[in-house]
Amino acid sequence: MPSKKPTPKYSPEVRERAVRRVQEHRGEYPSLWAAIESIAPKIGCVPQTLHEWVRKHEVDTGLRDGVTTEERERLKALEREVKELRKANEILKLASAFFAIDGRPRLPSHHFIAARRKDCGHRSGL
Repeated sequence: MPSKKPTPKYSPEVRERAVRRVQEHRGEYPSLWAAIESIAPKIGCVPQTLHEWVRKHEVDTGLRDGVTTEERERLKALEREVKELRKANEILKLASAFFAIDGRPRLPSHHFIAARRKDCGHRSGL
């Protein structure tokens, strides 16, 4: 099985500089894609990566419709919080089902009946 190539990480400064170059030189090319194809090798990335950065910048600055980076991060944080709260809620439900109001463990009814019979001196096999 071939190993997956590690993708290089670019600093925010490199990304910003690359997007700024595309914006500054966009008018010198017949299309946005042509500008991206020309600038990407100079940055050291593939055109698709630079195109993603440009699109993300356009969404974040309101030039393009979509979910901004800030909104996406907020949604992720809320989803994590909901997941944690659901887990905590499930634990609390299990704990409340296990413990009676008086703090003694609840036993399923068949265990309760058998325990009561032992306390009363019954020797039946139920």
